Amino acid sequence: MDFRQKVVYQIYPKSFQDSDGDGIGDMKGVISRLDYLQKLGIDVIWFNPMTLSPQKDNGYDVTDYRAFDPRYGTMEDFELLVKEAKKRNIDIMFDMVFNHTSTTHAWFQKALQGDAKYMNYYIFKEGKAPCIAPNNWESKFGGPAWEYVPSLDKWYLHLFDVSQADLNWANPEVRKECADIVNFWISKGVHGFRFDVINEINKWSFEDDPDNFDGRQFYTDGPKEQEYLRYLNENSFGKDPDHITVGEMSSTTIEKCAGYAGRNSHELDMVFSFHHLKVDYKDGKKWELQPADFMKLKELLLSWQTGMQEKDAWNAVFWNCHDQPRSISRFGDDTKYRKESAKMLAAAIHFLRGTPYVFEGEEIGMTNAGFTSIDQYRDVESTNIYQILKEEGKDEKEILHILNQRSRDNARTPMQWDDSENAGFTTGTPWIEVNRNYKDINVRKDLSDPDSIFAFYQKLIHFRHTMPIIAYGTIRPLLEKDEKVFAYEREYEDHKLAVFCNFFVEETDIQFNTEGYELLIGNYADAEVKDTMHLRPYETLVLYK
Repeated sequence: MDFRQKVVYQIYPKSFQDSDGDGIGDMKGVISRLDYLQKLGIDVIWFNPMTLSPQKDNGYDVTDYRAFDPRYGTMEDFELLVKEAKKRNIDIMFDMVFNHTSTTHAWFQKALQGDAKYMNYYIFKEGKAPCIAPNNWESKFGGPAWEYVPSLDKWYLHLFDVSQADLNWANPEVRKECADIVNFWISKGVHGFRFDVINEINKWSFEDDPDNFDGRQFYTDGPKEQEYLRYLNENSFGKDPDHITVGEMSSTTIEKCAGYAGRNSHELDMVFSFHHLKVDYKDGKKWELQPADFMKLKELLLSWQTGMQEKDAWNAVFWNCHDQPRSISRFGDDTKYRKESAKMLAAAIHFLRGTPYVFEGEEIGMTNAGFTSIDQYRDVESTNIYQILKEEGKDEKEILHILNQRSRDNARTPMQWDDSENAGFTTGTPWIEVNRNYKDINVRKDLSDPDSIFAFYQKLIHFRHTMPIIAYGTIRPLLEKDEKVFAYEREYEDHKLAVFCNFFVEETDIQFNTEGYELLIGNYADAEVKDTMHLRPYETLVLYK
């Protein structure tokens, strides 16, 4: 089975299952839930970072790439996890954070001591003048992107938190170190890699940004990006016949991604792009709210589908991940039509041309956190922006409303296994509060319901495994001007699929020539196939010929 037929399940280890009562998920907890994942039918588990880290950014600040953070377990635990997953035909994908390390990493500590070799592992620059940073770039987490080191009289670049120093990929020693790290994990049984913000590793200019001061035009999709990815491929995972790779691409383009994930690129198997998850950003700004622009959503999803198809390149397709609010709260209805909208959103993604990624809890319809106090938040981005918005004069109620809609912690609340205390996640105090709706939304409840969201996901995954049209078919947009319905057609040899998804609570009619088609799956039990179809709130119909 190649990567086009597979479904990847993302585990945020801190929040999946705690085995020892410390309130933090761990590898033994994951092992105890492998039968559940086998029942769901997934092929690959993508783990967010479990390596040693001070956890300033929940593991995306790595102290040691080859050692586990003890809170997640030991190398022996991991070896058992690999063995038990393999028994269930599940592969392991690791998150590789190669844009930056923690400032606690041994490399950076040596750099701080003035070791020229390790200073060249990072991006140190002299200031424009005393107490003035090398340029005007701003960090993605707020504030300046440069930090001054008095003992060196130099500044280091951190596109993210001040504790996350950017690596210097122009240095061939850094590239070799990263390839060696990938090879180390392949030797431990890892055959999949997700590369964090990987299209930002080539910083090619350090001039002031005259536009919006974030500097991204000088470090995104740089001129040597493909050269660096090709090096990584040829010197590590490209030698592994079982490998599956995906790159997280920030502020990118179809043209660039077609290069990274083209059939013959010798770089990556597929890419994550996030444009479709910014359609509710007012004026493109994450922390300013507006209703989702549905027509823009359609246009982005379908243009990426057809654009990558034209260039014989491959997408990772998804709604949810650890960095995004829950899709059901964002694009669906997380109260009255929770089940219907969760199934509709799932169908919209799983029949696309691309490899689907399911984020933990998505398959049971988990919702946004609903926190009411800043004290409940743990994400560094959220706590930083809280202070920034406060300084800008926004009141507490407005800021909390924004965080309710946008915070990454919406995705990071513990997995809801049952209706016992802490949703069965831990016997201790969870590192972040469990969503208060866990008694109504949990795995045990879904497994007892043959019409559950979980059961719907099982069917979608089974279809991908057994119907070549889903993995290999072409895609063509349908009903492009319809203001309520997202629709497309897949075709492979003499097979066709037509997918219709009503994204609104309002009912609507659509026209389609259904001759020869039958209903493959829908989210209402009494759906009918006819040339004029009446779609109810959040209804999805998938027709097959």
